Amino acid sequence: MTLAKIVYASMTGNTEEIADIVSEALENLNIEVEVDECTQVDAEDFQDADICVVATYTYGEGDLPDEIVDLYEELQELDLSGKVYGVCGSGDSFYEMYCKSVDDFDAAFAKTGATKGAENVKVEMAAEEDDIENLEIFAKKLADAVL
Repeated sequence: MTLAKIVYASMTGNTEEIADIVSEALENLNIEVEVDECTQVDAEDFQDADICVVATYTYGEGDLPDEIVDLYEELQELDLSGKVYGVCGSGDSFYEMYCKSVDDFDAAFAKTGATKGAENVKVEMAAEEDDIENLEIFAKKLADAVL
């Protein structure tokens, strides 16, 4: 069975909700899903998955959340050739560097040799109806890239 690993960082609960939406969409496509908060896993855990997903928020002026920095640094040392990845997350467009952490993780995954399965999804604060649809499409594209 295809395994998706979703790792998230969430301060307010918005990004955890985003991870849960993606998880449910993947499960509805008959994909086994593991969801973990970023301080509970190591980047190497992605090596056991077919689909690798990071859901992160962006802190302040475009900074990675402190709790996900180690994962970000470890990720860039991995060889994830043959894996499919996707990145999503939340941010506040009040800031100039809106959802920059999503783009940072996209670049980190690209260094691993993994294949980008879907375009990044950026959510303004909490997921609304349109965001949920975009996250479900994101999940479907990730699943299709593996199957």
